[in-house]
Amino acid sequence: MKPKHNLAIVGSGPSAIYLLKHLSDRVGDLRGHLESIDVFEKSPLTGTGMPFSPITTDRFHLSNISSEELPELPESLVDWLRGRPETVLEELGIARAEIGEKAIFSRLTLGRYLRAQYLAISSALAEGGIRFSEHPCCGISDIKDLPENDQVELLLSDGARCRFNTVVIASGHFWPKEDVPAAGYFASPWPISKLLPADGHFLNHTIGTLGASLSAFDVITSLAHRHGIFGKTSDGTRHFHPDPGTEGFRMVMHSANGLLPHLQYEQAEPMRKAYRHVDRETLLSVVGNDGFLRLDAYFDAICRPVLIRALENDGLREMAVKLADQNFGWENFVDVMTERHTYEDPFEGMKTELEKAYEAIRKERPIHWKETLDDLIYTLNFHAELLPAEDHSRLHSLILPFLLNIVAALPLESAEILLALHAAGKLELLSGKIVEVHKDREAGTTAVELEDSDQEPVYRTFVDCSGQQPVEAAEYPFPSLVRDHVVRPARALFANPSSASKLEGSRIFEESGVSLYRLDGIDVDPFCRVVGGDASSNFRIFDMAFPHTPGVRPYSYGLQSCNETAGILVRALSREI
Repeated sequence: MKPKHNLAIVGSGPSAIYLLKHLSDRVGDLRGHLESIDVFEKSPLTGTGMPFSPITTDRFHLSNISSEELPELPESLVDWLRGRPETVLEELGIARAEIGEKAIFSRLTLGRYLRAQYLAISSALAEGGIRFSEHPCCGISDIKDLPENDQVELLLSDGARCRFNTVVIASGHFWPKEDVPAAGYFASPWPISKLLPADGHFLNHTIGTLGASLSAFDVITSLAHRHGIFGKTSDGTRHFHPDPGTEGFRMVMHSANGLLPHLQYEQAEPMRKAYRHVDRETLLSVVGNDGFLRLDAYFDAICRPVLIRALENDGLREMAVKLADQNFGWENFVDVMTERHTYEDPFEGMKTELEKAYEAIRKERPIHWKETLDDLIYTLNFHAELLPAEDHSRLHSLILPFLLNIVAALPLESAEILLALHAAGKLELLSGKIVEVHKDREAGTTAVELEDSDQEPVYRTFVDCSGQQPVEAAEYPFPSLVRDHVVRPARALFANPSSASKLEGSRIFEESGVSLYRLDGIDVDPFCRVVGGDASSNFRIFDMAFPHTPGVRPYSYGLQSCNETAGILVRALSREI
């Protein structure tokens, strides 16, 4: 009989919570084989995750997921909220009558809920016979693989060392760049407290943001609430009243393409599924004899028929007819749908979208084609290792930018806030790609250089809101794994080696005489096991941290993906144990 196993999890946010949930679901099978689980968290607060923690976020930040979209935990968000006393609901700013499956709540509310579920799951594991220990304020400074002992060693931030049979890295967000406060430059908005003015003071100048993303909206919302108040007119229109003495306060978002994301929309099936429109066997049957799944083959065999049905359900028959033409492919679909959803004035476009969204939600009228496309790329995400280099390049340059703008999930209340600030003259959007950021400590300013423009706006406060960037192998936070070649940069083979000369040169490299295309992050296999320099999977070390693996899992966003990935990992881990 095998000796009992011990497992370490690095991180205690949503990925770790869903990992623990899937382990708890199998506690009957694992009991007697898995002896202990240890969770290491660098923050003093376990079980929330960076986006939902009171240490990093703000009471004005909305989550972009409703209760009906949350993967299963011991208790649903709605049931948990309904079980809270009035004092807690008041603290969270929630009226009991507002609690419902489609409601969007603050990220602090979601963090409080996730923590409660984390505690319930950890108790269930302990009651099931698996010893559970958590270690807050305990970062992991390095990880070393010990294959000769069939163990993994963790180096803790306090210098201590401990060994486990298996380690799962679920560390979530990572912000390696440094702020330069003397120049008014912030490499990320987090923790948001660093951007907020001291009590009784205003940022009575123009604040710039790199990006018009959800992170930028978080910055804008937090600052706006410290410089004025929001109200509503009799017809329900939200408006903004600046505080006296804030005449100089305004905000400018820099967007490369001059677009604002689209809004939360009504869905027929709020929960994404990896195999909603195709089963695994049918998908794998589309793989060519060369072992590659080509984007065009996937579009023709899987996407085209279900998108046609979705467009017809939405009453977009003209578009459905175009899509029925076999010569109408990915590029055509993206071009036409982008043109249909692009507005000369992005704020007027958002206003139009807001009216349509409220009407669709009120009439429970889903936008089937958006929902279907989201599902189809979600399916592709879990098989992206089958794509050749040529199609990885197309996916990242064409399909994902389109999807992340069109199939956005900006809460409608956030859109109302942006429109109110714009109407009050406090918010603008500047189109153009930023190619250089100049930080001047002596002047206390940051200037941004725009592509194809003589403009060079200067800010006393400038915040990089471009979001989580991929963590490349060179900056992977566990240096021993890199040095010992336990991890390697993610890569893809070319279907046609002559294509290498047509793609971005800096991503092309050669190994053993073969041209490869470097993907973002590190390499993992379909079960999240890290892949080393010898191309073999490591059965002791799993990495499910999305910033580490965006090359091989390019559409792993949100709690639903945390849950799906955790389920895949736990099935593999259970077999090993």
